[in-house]
Amino acid sequence: MHATLLVWMTLVAGAQAAPERYRTPLAPEEMAAKQAVVETSLGAFVLALLPEAAPNHVGHFIELARGGAYDGTTFHRAVKYGIIQGGDPLSADPAKREQYGRGGFGKVAREPNDERHTRGAVSAVLVPGDPDSAGAQFFVAVVDQPALDGQYTVFARVVDGMDVVERISEMPVDETGRATERVEIRSVTIRDTPPPEPEPFADAPVEELAAWSAVLETSLGTIRIEFLPDKAPTHVRNFLRLAEIGVFDGMAFHRVSPGFVIQTGYLPSRSRPLTDRQKRWIRDLAPEFNDTRHVKGVVSMARGDDPASASTSFFIVTGDAGALDGVYTAFGRVVEGLEVVEAIERVPRDGETPVERVELRRVRVERR
Repeated sequence: MHATLLVWMTLVAGAQAAPERYRTPLAPEEMAAKQAVVETSLGAFVLALLPEAAPNHVGHFIELARGGAYDGTTFHRAVKYGIIQGGDPLSADPAKREQYGRGGFGKVAREPNDERHTRGAVSAVLVPGDPDSAGAQFFVAVVDQPALDGQYTVFARVVDGMDVVERISEMPVDETGRATERVEIRSVTIRDTPPPEPEPFADAPVEELAAWSAVLETSLGTIRIEFLPDKAPTHVRNFLRLAEIGVFDGMAFHRVSPGFVIQTGYLPSRSRPLTDRQKRWIRDLAPEFNDTRHVKGVVSMARGDDPASASTSFFIVTGDAGALDGVYTAFGRVVEGLEVVEAIERVPRDGETPVERVELRRVRVERR
């Protein structure tokens, strides 16, 4: 995902600029702390609006969204992992595909600001050569686009759902850059910015953590883990948090060492990209070494050379691994499904890598 875009050409032949330019009737306090939830046929993403940087662009966008102007329109252009473009009112009509990119201009004058076209920036599309021609159309930068700074008005930023934006950028296009499949905007809803999401399990005391277990649904069966919060409370909170938000879902058991460990939780083994929400809660952990012995069925965190580098990857011990005692953080043990652990241990391997993928389909947390 390293594609960059140096020049963004818009198909707008024959577009006419309106003589009057929009000035928002909304007071600054009416636009402050507002978000736009963009529901698409590939999922939703959320924009934080920037009225302090571009009040007329934000006011115009809010007015269009509240009036349903974007409903049924499409993202009609894309550069894979570069930019997506949508909002053209003409794109609501599939029969007008050859005209997509030509509608909705000439409403808003430019509003120069210091906002940069970094990943997630949202700007107004312009008629080439007319900096005061913004209107309904907008584009989202999928990666940093510094060449566009100062040329287009940034009026919003994606604060959640960049994985959806990336998927939209992957849609097939023809030789002109027009999408060959419809990715529709189903609705754009303006809302107050919600308070920050509380960190899952952050404040749970040890007694409450002990009431939870985790069920690992694998392609070879189900494994249930109970936790040791009295030994490693931060690691237990971390595992419960990541399981609750789906970080482990769709991973693989990427390492199998018979008589030693089976290991999963390695992010590159994940079948789908992480969402912004999931990325937000991933962090390195300080060690919580304890007196739990690494014997068969014990669950412990993998790490690199740095003792404080444990994050998402964990292993289940399949034999007596005393060499790991006191140098890796044990935080749980298998209480059901040890036969599944043994089945994973028996899969054909190339070295320590399973020849066929052993899927960790889902990890769900349950109260015991």
